[in-house]
Amino acid sequence: MTRKLSDLPRKLFVSFAAAVLAIAGAAAWSTGAVQAQSPKPVQIALIVPLSGPWARQGQLEKLGAEMAVSEINDKGGIKSMGGAKLELISIDAGDSAEKAKNAAQRLVAEHPDVVGGIGAWLSTFTLAITEVTERAQLPWLTLSYADSITNRGFKYVFQTSPTADTQSTEALPTVLDLAKAATGRAPKTIGLIGDNTASPVSFLKPFRTGGLDKYGMKAVVDETFTPPLSDATTLMQKVRSAHPELLLYITSTISDLKLGLDKMNEFHIGKGAIPTIGNGGANGAPEVLKSVPPGLLEGYIFTVANWGLNGQDQIIEAFKKRTGEPWITQDGLDGYGHVWIFKDALEKVGKADRVKVAEAMHTMDFASGPTAVAFPGKVKFDAAGRRVGAPLVIVQWQNGVPVTVYPIDRATAKAKWPKS
Repeated sequence: MTRKLSDLPRKLFVSFAAAVLAIAGAAAWSTGAVQAQSPKPVQIALIVPLSGPWARQGQLEKLGAEMAVSEINDKGGIKSMGGAKLELISIDAGDSAEKAKNAAQRLVAEHPDVVGGIGAWLSTFTLAITEVTERAQLPWLTLSYADSITNRGFKYVFQTSPTADTQSTEALPTVLDLAKAATGRAPKTIGLIGDNTASPVSFLKPFRTGGLDKYGMKAVVDETFTPPLSDATTLMQKVRSAHPELLLYITSTISDLKLGLDKMNEFHIGKGAIPTIGNGGANGAPEVLKSVPPGLLEGYIFTVANWGLNGQDQIIEAFKKRTGEPWITQDGLDGYGHVWIFKDALEKVGKADRVKVAEAMHTMDFASGPTAVAFPGKVKFDAAGRRVGAPLVIVQWQNGVPVTVYPIDRATAKAKWPKS
């Protein structure tokens, strides 16, 4: 015969009910404990070119960011947020400013919880993206060079690289000193060639607006082109005719670098015949060796915002082991360092509040630790969002490897002036 609970003796019924409640309470506590131990992931966005002519640089930046996310999560996540893990949302910026802007619009619409972002490598893309992210009050970190990125009075844009204007202003006297030390005299004539994307235009602007006068120099070639080039013959014919003592060849794609160096070699004006200076991380990407013979690259100098430095050994070796890359570029270093900047800001704020994170970034000042080690110079931003005192880095191809030769105190090799 089936008995109802109400038929049980009162003491037995009370004991049974208490047991049920205890089990339910334990289950509820267990569920709550699991939830407390597993806070919601904190989303950080990465918008970089993952297709088109700048895809390789975007991929390298993504590799650096992924390594930082993995390291931070393995070490306990964001401790002030109960160990919340970081989650990287990667979106392809494509091959045009319009596609990059669309990527930013999708990010804002589809990922409302994202707390900040990184990208988009090419300055022209970054300018388009940050018009969107600024309106969304989304703090944005970029390694892009163009001065105009942080000249707009935005509150949520942070530029870790020295601007193109700063780089060009610092590069010329440094290179001239190098030439004088090696040859006994500084060059007096110069050639200026650059593509029409935002960073090369910004880099060459000081030279085109009176910046050469103080050094007693004269531009005998001054050309601008639209990337990617189909043929560098016309450009290099002008260089051969004018034969400047120094050439600034400022490109944003590996293919344009290859075409230019190939044509210079064909016209017998390459290497030491006309020492050539570039600007930007694409000049030192591992793929350059697949396109340009080491002999053509030997002695080629380029300026960047960041490169493998003394003191970054642990980061460099970890990156090489994780990715299989032969060396780390500014792209990987900045992707890595940018994630750490967000980590430090989140630790200070203790919650995924994008406005508070931006405020924390404006007040941070790191001279040591993982965040600072990833960059030459300390990590501190001024009111415009520029990193205070960000130094120029000069890299030179030596024996098939791009090595840092300046700043001297962080250099991994001694600079050599190219000779024919």
